[in-house]
This record gives sequence, structure tokens and C-alpha cells, in this order.
Amino acid sequence: MSAAIELTGVRKRFGGTVALDLPELVVPERTVLALIGPSGCGKSTLLRLVVGLLRPDQGQVRVGGTPMSPATRDEILPRVGYVIQDGGLFPHLTALENTALVARHRGWPRDRVDARIRELLDLTRLDRELLDRYPTELSGGQKQRVALMRALMLDPDVLLMDEPLGALDPMIRSRLQRDLREVFERLQTTVLFVTHDIAEAAVVSDEIAILRAGRLVQRGKPAELTRAPADPFVTEFIAAQAPPEALGWSR
Repeated sequence: MSAAIELTGVRKRFGGTVALDLPELVVPERTVLALIGPSGCGKSTLLRLVVGLLRPDQGQVRVGGTPMSPATRDEILPRVGYVIQDGGLFPHLTALENTALVARHRGWPRDRVDARIRELLDLTRLDRELLDRYPTELSGGQKQRVALMRALMLDPDVLLMDEPLGALDPMIRSRLQRDLREVFERLQTTVLFVTHDIAEAAVVSDEIAILRAGRLVQRGKPAELTRAPADPFVTEFIAAQAPPEALGWSR
């Protein structure tokens, strides 16, 4: 299986602080990898490097085999969908206008835009009538579904999601976790999914990567992290959220 995302010798600093130090991180095609760890561990920085919003001080980021750089970013971006923490919908645009914005900017004809939106409505289980509403008229869960539709509009190879469910109430969040997992399985898209919630990571992902102070501590299936922790921090981090038996991990 080919690599969809590769970071090699990547190091990023902000002032005197090392935000990310990754000798190697490879995400194969059609893999859902959850990035988890305490605040400030480098999760969001990693996504911003992949999408080209930040440049590494050292090392190289590749997306689909192409090095990310100012010269290649415009070529790579249509292949990458990005959902930020609050959804990032433009408040002066309707849900429909938000969803179609990038496709229309790229000159898609109306019939192609309409056909793609119909596919995404089915995929995200969003009611068609909600597309005429503005973001302030949508619930938190509805806004996140619209943000997901916008990110998937160009049918990207890679999807980046930065704490997409963090502000939702528990019942809506649980429903969206299951729906997201179904979307990922249907699309077979490569996903980097940032979360603080270890149980959420287990639901949506194939593997979990635990970061601490910008470094990768351990990566593996959910159950592997409890059976064979690579570092005492892994055990402490998991136990701080819920005991393994409460999480019901078997994968």
C-alpha cells in the first residue's frame, strides 16, 4: 500500500519551543490515524504542516508522494480536505454557498456542483432544506456536517480533521463519531483525525498515535496501547480519561 502522507525528519519550532520533532511518520493510503495527546503536544501543528499552512524548519512533508512546498501547494491542495476546530464556515454564506465555494472558484459547472452536493447530502445524512440556512441558524452538529461536506467537495485523497467534535454535547458527539466512521469506511479516504478524547479516537480510527511535547510516543491499535504501552506516559494518559475496561477496547 502506498503512503498518502509522509513526514521525514520534520522539526518545527516556535521561538525556543520545539512544537514538533518527528524522525518519521508514514500514513498509508485509506488509513484513519487519530492523533491524540495533551494540549500543546503538536497535533494541530502536524496538520498545518501537511496542508502547507506552516513550513517545517527541517525535514520534508510529502502528500501523495509530492513534497509540500510553496511551489507545489496549489497542486496538492485540491487533493486535501481540511476541517478546523469550529468548522470555519463563513457566516455571510448559506450552508449551500459554503459547501460549493471551492468548487465554484475552480470553475465547476452548476450541474456538476449540484450532483456532488446530492452525493454529499446522502453521505453526511444532512437534510437538503438545511442548505438554505446560514451558519447561525444551524446546530453544532449540523454545522460540522456542512464543514465535512465542504472539505469533501473536491473528492480529496486526504482528509484532515482538527478536533471537529470537541464543542458538541455528548449525545450529538457520539452520533457523529459513528457517522464519521461510516463515512471513512465508505470513502476509503486517508484521514488524520485530531482529538483529545481517547475513546473518540478508538471509535473513528484504525490506529492511534500518541504525541507528547512534539514527539511520537507510541502508535498502534487501541488495544495494543493498553496491552503493551511503550512508555509510562501512555498508561497514565489513557487511565486519566477512562480505565481500559470501561472503553471496551478489543481492536
